[in-house]
Amino acid sequence: MSADSDLLLKRIDDRGDAGRIAWLTVNNPARRNALGMAGKRAIAAAFGELSGDDRLRAVVITGAGDKSFIAGADIHEMKDLDAAGAETEHTLTHTANAAIRALPVPVIARINGWCLGFGMELAAACDLRVAADTAKFGMPEVRVGIPSGMEAALLPRLVGWGKATELVYTGDIIDAAEAHRIGFLQAMVSVAELDARVECWIDSILRGGPRVMRLQKALLRDWERLPLEDAIQAGIRACVEARSTDEPRRMMAAFINRKSTKK
Repeated sequence: MSADSDLLLKRIDDRGDAGRIAWLTVNNPARRNALGMAGKRAIAAAFGELSGDDRLRAVVITGAGDKSFIAGADIHEMKDLDAAGAETEHTLTHTANAAIRALPVPVIARINGWCLGFGMELAAACDLRVAADTAKFGMPEVRVGIPSGMEAALLPRLVGWGKATELVYTGDIIDAAEAHRIGFLQAMVSVAELDARVECWIDSILRGGPRVMRLQKALLRDWERLPLEDAIQAGIRACVEARSTDEPRRMMAAFINRKSTKK
């Protein structure tokens, strides 16, 4: 692409009182949406900017066209990197994915095709993953002389040690049905149903309170890093912190009233 800004397209869907949904589209279809360092910087910058939007409720990230989500990093750029350049490139992989995980609201990966290497790491960094039944997945780094690293470390948590080991040792490609079976995907649908499935999740997210959804995402990150008892205590603190606004009272009152009107 000629301009870094063209590598990632952003659209904001303002839903009034319900809040805002951001749509990010990785835009390098000529190379199956593979991204080099400029693209990774663009992702980190976009998520960093979105993190300051108090009305943001969710982000959807997808790939341009109908063939690829993100087919990995830019091998042409990586081929001749020296050690210093490699450290910069791989650190940027982490920086981009860390920005997704740090975003205070849910991130949905809308996987419309090839999802390889960096693409699979980025999808793993998202909170929810839905793919077209034609999508393909894999971690082929060992076939180009480097190990799968960075957010590939999330894979054992998502699919188990056995399957993660198979993916990173073999570099083999799996189909969407297998990615769904092993738990990498929460949903798999036809291409025609992708947007409807994403919208179903967005509708459910918007039914939750804006404040509590942010508390829930932070708590999920705590669950990843804390021992069980500490994670339980973090949950108690989060539930208490939720009372710092009137959101629980209002939502509980609405729930009670709704139940009463159905009698």
